[in-house]
Amino acid sequence: MQNIRIAAAGDSSLLIEFGNEINEEINRRITTIVQLMKDQQIEGVVDMIPAFCSLLINYDPRIISFEKMQKRMEALAKMDLKGGTQRKRVFEIPVCYGGQYGPDMETITAHSGLTEREVIEIHSSRDYLIYMLGFLPGFCYLGGLDERIHTPRLANPRLKISAGSVGIGGSQTGIYPMDSPGGWQLMGMTPVKTYDPERKNPILVEAGDYIRFIPVEEAEFLRIRELAERDEYQCIIHEGEM
Repeated sequence: MQNIRIAAAGDSSLLIEFGNEINEEINRRITTIVQLMKDQQIEGVVDMIPAFCSLLINYDPRIISFEKMQKRMEALAKMDLKGGTQRKRVFEIPVCYGGQYGPDMETITAHSGLTEREVIEIHSSRDYLIYMLGFLPGFCYLGGLDERIHTPRLANPRLKISAGSVGIGGSQTGIYPMDSPGGWQLMGMTPVKTYDPERKNPILVEAGDYIRFIPVEEAEFLRIRELAERDEYQCIIHEGEM
């Protein structure tokens, strides 16, 4: 891996930059380093925030100095991690597409020249890598949307988009984790709570995980939503090695 840069980011943070490209190799390296640091339980590390091609580490300078952190991270960043075992988790996220749950589906089909069924089949045909979380708690920046269904954002963003809405914004797709303003084209909705402040782990997924959208009919959507409201629904998660 070339162009690794480690620098101070304030008096209690360290930033590792892995170049300026957005690709799976860089993201996989970042995810592996995060997992190694969790396994090592480095004393003084407060938080780790992965992004597209960088990793921000917050630490307590009363416990570990910048110099020691820098040396630890230089060693980790330069390791050959290709031969190591990497864990992969794929979350199945049920989605009811179109109709009242996807009010912009007609715009998406018109822009792509495809039928609604074709759009749904394309959108649900692959696993999407979560490059990073941001914008809102639990909002996933996903990679890998098929170019055939890229759709421009709304010219005038909505003041409120309901939690669980699944949309397309340009070359990206994602899930709104809570009610919020937004400008993405809405194609469906999931009953799964990807963010719930009442849970022990409020955010369902992590950077480096994958999301697989599963089309469901309205009756199934309503059944799952009822279970989710009672905290009785568990996502299907496929786990394995990469």
